Amino acid sequence: MSFDFINDKNKKIHLIGIGGISMSGIAEILIENDYSVSGSDMKDSPLLSKLRKNGASIYIGQNKNNIKPNIDLVIYTAAISEDNPELIRAKELNIPTMDRASFLGDIMKSYKYNIAISGTHGKTTTTAMVSEIFLKTNLDPTIMVGGELNSIKGNIRVGKGEFFINEACEYKGSFLKFNPFIGVILNIDADHLDFYKDINDIQNTFKKFAELIPKNGFLIANLEDERVNSIISDLNCNIITYGITKGTVQAKNIVYNKQACASFEVFKNDVNLFKINLKVPGKYNILNALASISVALSANIDYKFIIEGLENFKGTHRRFEIKGVKNGVTVIDDYAHHPTEIKATLDAAKNYPHNKIFCVFQPHTYSRTLSLFDEFTNAFYNVDNLILTDIYAAREKDTGVINSDMLCDKIKSNGVNCKVFHDYKDILNYLRKNLSSGDVLFTIGAGDIFKLGEIFLEN
Repeated sequence: MSFDFINDKNKKIHLIGIGGISMSGIAEILIENDYSVSGSDMKDSPLLSKLRKNGASIYIGQNKNNIKPNIDLVIYTAAISEDNPELIRAKELNIPTMDRASFLGDIMKSYKYNIAISGTHGKTTTTAMVSEIFLKTNLDPTIMVGGELNSIKGNIRVGKGEFFINEACEYKGSFLKFNPFIGVILNIDADHLDFYKDINDIQNTFKKFAELIPKNGFLIANLEDERVNSIISDLNCNIITYGITKGTVQAKNIVYNKQACASFEVFKNDVNLFKINLKVPGKYNILNALASISVALSANIDYKFIIEGLENFKGTHRRFEIKGVKNGVTVIDDYAHHPTEIKATLDAAKNYPHNKIFCVFQPHTYSRTLSLFDEFTNAFYNVDNLILTDIYAAREKDTGVINSDMLCDKIKSNGVNCKVFHDYKDILNYLRKNLSSGDVLFTIGAGDIFKLGEIFLEN
């Protein structure tokens, strides 16, 4: 089915999994546009508190009784299974249902220019960078970020302009339901192998995403990434490539400061445009910035707004986020949950002031840990002391095929000092005994591992 976002006002819409970062953003857009919104999630959160304050009816726990007969539409996330009691009840009552990506695609149709930022890694940071640039203009964009951005006081901003800036997630092919005018492909890597057959399947899906861009639209493509490079040759749209050593838009004369943040000059077709001083660390953020700059250039944004936007960007929550310092120990949290992301984060950490690097890693999902097992075992060479927690199950069930002890054994065989603890209290006791002033503690993972760093700082 299709949903007419502009004309279907005053309808009652229920969101299953409303606490998710994207679903809560959709709920905010609906509320802002005078829809009646309800939703459910398994546990409470600050995002749900904000939705309540804005007028949404929120249920904790998913129960068939949450689905009222007067609901006009039920939206569900890709993680919701067919046996979900609310989804079953909606079908019993003949209430129309839509998956999140399809509904978001329909919302996009009400905007003239959709900027969809895709890639296995870096989507949230790049979306936030693009957002910071556009916020410096008078374009008044609508923004949905997969993390919390201080400039918009959360993950969503509802504007009145013609631009919609949004992440485009490849999980289960979700981004194929979007309507990009400017599409970005940051990189293509093996992930979500619980859904995709192999890397070729993933690559072909990104190619289909690029083919959604209209002839007068733009694809922003990372020429440093071989897989991205391989899918852009026969596309029927404008293409802007970028990279550090190759591409239409390049970074040259790169210098890092003591916090591992880069300054560089931006060139387009060998013409020096301007200089950027980033406030976020690492080589990977140079590439994210180049992607953002390329988006801005395709939208004809003045250079001064590009410079101001990027120099105003100090990161999103859970992306190399400095949480605090206690007894001389700096605590940094990062959402990295794929081996490539972990390597990039820890590579940036090498240039960050430190004596020793301690890392507490929470593997995310059994399927990812198993399918990328060898890659995970080679991702932690820049760490002096590595601690693994139990695997964060997320949407999955433990089949007993893989666990953190198995991962730790292999990592130790590669020469890395690694330990497994099954309880946060034991991890904290170990850290308090072994951390010294000048050390850096990283909490890494897409689950709730950030809480451990917060507990360390508070107690």
